[in-house]
Amino acid sequence: MELQGLDWGIVIIYFVATLFIGLWVARKSGSSVAEFFLSGRNMPWWLLGVSMVATTFSADTPNLVADIVRTNGVGGNWVWWAFLLTGMLTVFVYAKLWRRTGILTDLEFYELRYGGKPASFLRGFRAIYLGLFFNVMIMATVCLAAIKIGNVLLGLDPWETLILSSIVTVAYTMIGGLKGVLLTDFFQFILAMGGMVAAAIFLVNRPEIGGLTALIETPSVRQAMSVFPDWQDPASWIPIFLIPLAVQWWSSWYPGAEPGGGGYIAQRMLAAKNERHAMGATLFFNIAHYALRPWPWIIIALCSIVIFPTTADIARHFPGVDPSIIKDDMAFPAMLSFLPSGLLGLVVAALIAAFMSTIATHLNWGSSYLINDFYARFVEPNATEKKLVFLARWSTPVMMILAALIATKLTNALQAFHILLQIGAGTGLIFILRWFWYRVNAWSEISGMVISFIVAVYFEILYTGEMPAHEKLVIGVVITTVGWVAVTLFTKPESDEVLKRFYLKIKPYRLGWRPWLNRSSVDLQSLQSESGMLFEILSMLLGSIMIYGLLFGIGYGIYGQVFHMGISLLVAGVCGLGLRWFWGRISFD
Repeated sequence: MELQGLDWGIVIIYFVATLFIGLWVARKSGSSVAEFFLSGRNMPWWLLGVSMVATTFSADTPNLVADIVRTNGVGGNWVWWAFLLTGMLTVFVYAKLWRRTGILTDLEFYELRYGGKPASFLRGFRAIYLGLFFNVMIMATVCLAAIKIGNVLLGLDPWETLILSSIVTVAYTMIGGLKGVLLTDFFQFILAMGGMVAAAIFLVNRPEIGGLTALIETPSVRQAMSVFPDWQDPASWIPIFLIPLAVQWWSSWYPGAEPGGGGYIAQRMLAAKNERHAMGATLFFNIAHYALRPWPWIIIALCSIVIFPTTADIARHFPGVDPSIIKDDMAFPAMLSFLPSGLLGLVVAALIAAFMSTIATHLNWGSSYLINDFYARFVEPNATEKKLVFLARWSTPVMMILAALIATKLTNALQAFHILLQIGAGTGLIFILRWFWYRVNAWSEISGMVISFIVAVYFEILYTGEMPAHEKLVIGVVITTVGWVAVTLFTKPESDEVLKRFYLKIKPYRLGWRPWLNRSSVDLQSLQSESGMLFEILSMLLGSIMIYGLLFGIGYGIYGQVFHMGISLLVAGVCGLGLRWFWGRISFD
């Protein structure tokens, strides 16, 4: 299969448009570090929200969903749907707190919340650990998806795919900064969603499938359609439903779904006009990410069960593809190979957009850590704005090259997903409690980070036995949580000076701070009452039910199950009305 002239024309127009946007904002984005990384802290909620959605719609996400659906059915997606609880907690509890900090990156939080050398160590170490090593690992998984798509759809070798897809991405990220990323994300998201919907409609109507009704009546597809796991099989519902909802969402650090917010989600909140815009952006992100976007991918994955029942069928259809990378996640690009000229070009451009939006965000985000939180903080504190922007721009191609090198060593998206979850297992509760429990200190975070990493290294490298991924996750969570809580209780809290500075600036609720407040000189009359937290927690629960209702309602509508669709959408509507009432009672600075 080859792209025709029309297809290449669509792809070239897309490349030119994205590069133009980067050039258009280049001059202003280079005026200061704050402008390069936060767009002047004046961005509206809708642009930030779309950017969050575009970033999490990476080239590897449809591959991951295809892998999950083919392996565990549609209900297998609870391994990431459970992160909605994390997202809604960020919307209603943490978004306004992040915006209130006034910091440039979320790593600056360490020297706001903690004090002394441990706080400085945390900021510097995590700048390298997250900004370089972890960030490059995430980009490598996205590059792996690009390699598979380029191999199947275009017949390109891995390095050809990576070079072609990276040049424009690195270019507009280097020159446009965050504002360039935000504007291109908006354009890219519309293109990516439009392309996926069009592809799903075309593929479900292929003669081999015979339309949506015929698809959902196919026995092998019906077995995979349920939005919930098989309740009669504990080996099914425990790892893909119980563990994610009971443990994973609050305990694991995962990019884009960090407990308490963080990473590029925090970067968007910090760039918002005010606290309301920060909350609005994250709410829109969660609605679009969980309720609106998954179904085109799921439909294509279900279609692949009919066309390519096994990975051996994929291998036979693509004899020129390296057998070592043919896994279930390869089914997604394999299905796209059936698209006609014109639509193929649109979908290729959409996948390139998905790749570029994610990579661009990670390049800018990773660069902010390396330059603002390491170089400017520890290497050259008096560096000029011009020099820092220069270094920020040139750190991006270095990270891109490292990600490309690692991508050639990975084999499938689900493998990388579990590795990233294991590395962050047990640290999530620290990020939730550090705002609301005065006893959390720098040693809490250091110990949690070290213990979780050691456990992950043991399970992923040293352990030679057979153990399911969810059991490794739970063991990692227990060991890490017990470890950092013990360290917290056996070490002193931060000094009164540090705690007072943080408390007066952020104004968190008194819960968890009472022992310190009772002996401090803080004027309690000027602080928030505990009733506000109740509104926020109820809003989180209502918002989560609303979005799950939308997710299932859309799915049941596609399946033709009108009664279930009506119930799901009714629940979503009632919760939406309740959420609107609570929204007006949430306090803002």
